[in-house]
Amino acid sequence: MSAHVIAATAAPAVAAMAGSQGLWLVSRASGVILLVLFSAVMVLGVATRTGATTRRWPRFAVAELHRTLSLFAVALLGLHVATAVLDPYVSISWLATMLPFTSHYETLAVGAGTLAVDLAGAVLITSLLRRRLGLRTWRAVHYLAYLAWPVAFVHAIRAASYDQHLWFVAVAEWGSLAAVTTAVLVRLMTRGRTGPPRAEPDPGQPRRYLQSAGQG
Repeated sequence: MSAHVIAATAAPAVAAMAGSQGLWLVSRASGVILLVLFSAVMVLGVATRTGATTRRWPRFAVAELHRTLSLFAVALLGLHVATAVLDPYVSISWLATMLPFTSHYETLAVGAGTLAVDLAGAVLITSLLRRRLGLRTWRAVHYLAYLAWPVAFVHAIRAASYDQHLWFVAVAEWGSLAAVTTAVLVRLMTRGRTGPPRAEPDPGQPRRYLQSAGQG
């Protein structure tokens, strides 16, 4: 069952329990959490790429966490979109969630969110088809993540600017900005450096690591 089907099924239940205000709260809360998740995925991706890992968190573990959080973000995104569309107090069509800047409600905010989803979707799909597409094509499309994040940040800031007085919303949004900015700067500074070639993942590596950790 896809994330969109799950979200479409869960959203009416949320509405029944909490009413239309509950839909708005779920939509906004999931949006803030999504920004934090997306930021963590970005930082972990840079860490994997640059080799900025530790013995406790080796590269394969960081890469696996990067993939796991990405898939979790997709499921949460379905809930975020569904609750926003089903909220009766705003007018956002399903078409506006696929085609950027076609919404009459908060055109810039909703359009930025849709554009970010489209860009992130391209990254996710090519990641799933990485072995068929080849490393060069996958990497070229994967760079869209560096464009998707600032667009998603604009969406987060513009979508509900009236709740940024809440300290936890401000910490989530501006903390995410600081973390991703730092990660991107590190990536740029290490871009010209050459390191050891990246080998294909060894399926037995996680098992051997866990065994050694248990013995230690």
